[in-house]
Amino acid sequence: MARFPEGEEIATVTADGAYETQRCHAAIIERGADAVIPIRRDGRAWKEDCPAAIAREEILRATRHLGRAPAKRWAGYDVQSQDAARMNSLKAFGERIMSQDPDRQTAEIRIRIIRQCRSDQWRNMAHS
Repeated sequence: MARFPEGEEIATVTADGAYETQRCHAAIIERGADAVIPIRRDGRAWKEDCPAAIAREEILRATRHLGRAPAKRWAGYDVQSQDAARMNSLKAFGERIMSQDPDRQTAEIRIRIIRQCRSDQWRNMAHS
């Protein structure tokens, strides 16, 4: 959270289970943002009665009520997962993304994947 200037408004913070700590939840609440952090599989209620624990309890109850997969979709965590998959595919191709717009970035990556698949097909056909 220190990366963002104090005056900059933050609506939500999406992170993975590694950031599911009291310190992270407290920093997010301090900045007035909502935490979208999935509870770890072995997640238990925190004993403290601080604002971070109260906010986390809400996520924990939703996860127990809905199940892990629906809770992640409800929280928007699936979008973060898709973004991570896009970046992973970009790293696999080892090139830069030229577009600034996220939709165009997605299209650019998909085109690269299609081109890579087609070139692999032709290589396999040539060796048959």
